[in-house]
Formats: sequence, C-alpha cells, structure tokens
Amino acid sequence: MELENQSTLTISESRSITATSFLKFVIPSLLGIFLFLVPVTFQGKMTIGVGILAESVNGWFAGYIPQFMTIIFGLSVFLVLYAKTVKPLWLSTSSFLGDLFDIHPFWLTMRIIGFIFAIMTLFKWGPEWVWSEVTGGTVLYALVPVLATWFLFAGLLMPLLLEFGLMEFIGTMVQRVMKPLFKLPGRSSIDAVASWMGSGTVGVLITTKQYEEGYYTKREAAVVATTFSITSIAFSLVVISFIGLDHMFVPFYLTVVVAGLVAAIVCPRIPPLSKKKDTYYEPVGKQIAETVPNETSRLKWSIYQGTEKARQVRDIRVVVRKGLENVLDIWFSLIPLVMALGTLSLIIAEFTPFFSYLSYPLIPLLEWMQIPEAAEAAPAMIVGFADMFLPAVLGSGIESELTRFVIAAVSLTQLIYMSEIGILLIKSKIPITFLELVIIFIQRTLITLPIIVLMAHLLFF
Repeated sequence: MELENQSTLTISESRSITATSFLKFVIPSLLGIFLFLVPVTFQGKMTIGVGILAESVNGWFAGYIPQFMTIIFGLSVFLVLYAKTVKPLWLSTSSFLGDLFDIHPFWLTMRIIGFIFAIMTLFKWGPEWVWSEVTGGTVLYALVPVLATWFLFAGLLMPLLLEFGLMEFIGTMVQRVMKPLFKLPGRSSIDAVASWMGSGTVGVLITTKQYEEGYYTKREAAVVATTFSITSIAFSLVVISFIGLDHMFVPFYLTVVVAGLVAAIVCPRIPPLSKKKDTYYEPVGKQIAETVPNETSRLKWSIYQGTEKARQVRDIRVVVRKGLENVLDIWFSLIPLVMALGTLSLIIAEFTPFFSYLSYPLIPLLEWMQIPEAAEAAPAMIVGFADMFLPAVLGSGIESELTRFVIAAVSLTQLIYMSEIGILLIKSKIPITFLELVIIFIQRTLITLPIIVLMAHLLFF
C-alpha cells in the first residue's frame, strides 16, 4: 500500500493516516451526521437537517410540486418509449441512463398507470374513486410532494454518509453489537438511525445503495430494509396526535421501540429472511471489511477504515454526479410507481371490502386478547399493508383509548407498506418478492401485537 508523507496516526508499520485524509474523512462525515442523524426541532416538531430543507422547499412550492411531478411522470414514460424506438447513443454509453430508461415492459406499464392517475387527479377527470381525497388525491397532493422533496436532498447529500468513510467507521465500531444481536454488519446502525430521525424511505434508500456497492449480502440487505426502516419520531408524533393520544407519546413510543426490537431480533432468524443467501451483489462482489486485526485497537482500525474510504475520493465531481443520479433514479423510476401502486392500494382499501375480509381471522384473536371493539379494530391491523397512515384513519373513530393505542403502535411496527417501502424494495435490486413482503408483514404483526397489547393493558389498567 502506498503511503502519504506525514501521518497523524500510525496503525502499524504498513498503514498510516495523513492529516489530509483524516480531515477528508472527518469534515464530510460530521456534516453528514448533522444533516441525517442529529434530531432538531423545526416548526414545533422533531426532524433532521435534511427534513428541514425538504419541508422548507415543500412549503415554498407546495402548490406547484404536484404539477411538476406529473410532468416528470410524463417524461419518465416518453423517454422510455424514445429509448426503445430510437435507441439513441446515450442509451449504450451510459449504464445509469440505460438502467433508468431501458426497462421491462411491466415497469413501463406501471409508469404509464402512474402518469394517467396523476393526470386524472390533477384535473379531476374520470371516476371520483380514482382522484378523490382519500385515493389519488392523498398520493399526489400529500405523499408525492413529501417524497419528491425528501429524496431531492437525501439523494444529493447521501454521499456524505456513504462516500467519505462514516459507514466504515461506525460499522467497525459497533460490529460487536450488531453482529450477534441482529446478525448484521455494524454499518446497518446508520440505516436505522437515519430512519429513526428522518424517514424510513431514506433508510431503505441507503440500504439499497449499500447492497449495490457490495457492503451487504442479499440476506443482510433484505433484513435491514424490512427490519430497520424504522418509523421516524416525527411521523410517530403525527400518528399519535391524529388518533387522539398525543398526551401518551412517551409510553407509546417506548412500546413501539420495545416491540420493534423484538421483531428485529426474531425476524432475521426465521424464513423467508433466514433463507436468503449470504452472497454479495455479483457485479461488484464483497467490498466490506469490519473485522479488526489483532495488532491494533478497534478505535484506531475504525479511523483507519474511514480515512481509507475517504482517501479514495479523488474527484468531487464524481460524488456530485452520484448524488444527482440518486435523485433522478427516485424521481423518474420510483415516484411514478408510488403514484400507480399507492393509488391502487388506497382504492382497494377505501372502496372495497377486501381488507375487511382479510381481517376476519384477527377478530377472535383480538377478542381473546381482550381488545375492546375488536371487530372495528381488525381491519386497521391489516390495512397498514397498503399505507401506514390508513390504520390511524380507520382507528380514529374507535371509542376505546386502549384499542386506538394498540392500532397506532402496531401500524408503526409493521414497517412493510406498499405505498412507499414496498414499492421501493420491489423496484430495487435487493432480492425480495411481493409474496415475501406479505409474509414479513404478517410475521411482524403477529410478533409485535402481543407485546403491544400487554403493554397497553398495563398502561390502561
């Protein structure tokens, strides 16, 4: 290994750290920590730096973002058709543009449906059940602007977390805890904290990028994405306030944390997650090294790993390009699918008895657990698969505070919901199927429900 001249920290005779590489590691990493991982209060609620940027832009341009994103949906369809018919030179010279616009007919169909739903909602054309406030209107005017602004800044600034050594440093430091407890690399703790302080979708986005770059195996990526995409504190406050129990937020969130930790320990040890292969994404192979050599301390090796990663950044333009590619990938390929599948899920939830039928087996279980108004609560336990806010909507009319408490807590521990997380996972290169997501959703519900019910009975005794 070629060494630079003046070292500030010597790991061994063959490894040293220069002041320049150390600063290159520390400064961007501290900025990334501040933007993604440090909780701050903004307009009376807890969020993160990226959230402040996103919510500010959302506030300034709230009236224009739905129209702007509808244009993006249209471009995402037009450019695929153009790429498939004209086959321009950039399609073969740019792997990123090729992946973005040379897509399978199924994903093209989903983009077309998303574009059509957006047009219908924007102009209130066609049947009302498509564009109403509880279906297409919710997705286009409430969900899409939040995703567009959050991913604009999360995508642009994510290289601060991924490219300058922070993941390597944290991963090596906490590996002794994460590996035996959750069977995961230490760096997965970053995904969890980014979700906890900001947004679960941001945590999943970090996970997919880490998997594609060779830092997670197939099993690890699937586990992190379905287990550590923790619901943010900010959204938890919204849910508990909406359901009328904001005075109980502390015991409520403690309940969510305890139930979530139990699910995080159990789910990776049972199928389908336990059956995933511990092999890396084939185009890049294994890129992770969190094992500490015998001749040095964990702290020194963590710093060395971080600075080595930062030293590899030779051109800042490459980092900026990666950030822009993150944003374009989300805007052109993910959010149109959110518009399509999110609207379809809400139509099924709001205008069909589908989720009510699915919830029938839960009624005797809830009655056995002594949950008041079990028949009314059961659909709320299932409808979270479509969208995580729907349980709170259905549960808000229930009289029993204990039942509303259980519904809200379960909705925050289920994690798998198709309007955002589910679509992001299915669209990603992480090997996980729709059926597996259904199974994991059921598993998480059955694992966390008894814990939440027990704590609810203690709190409302």
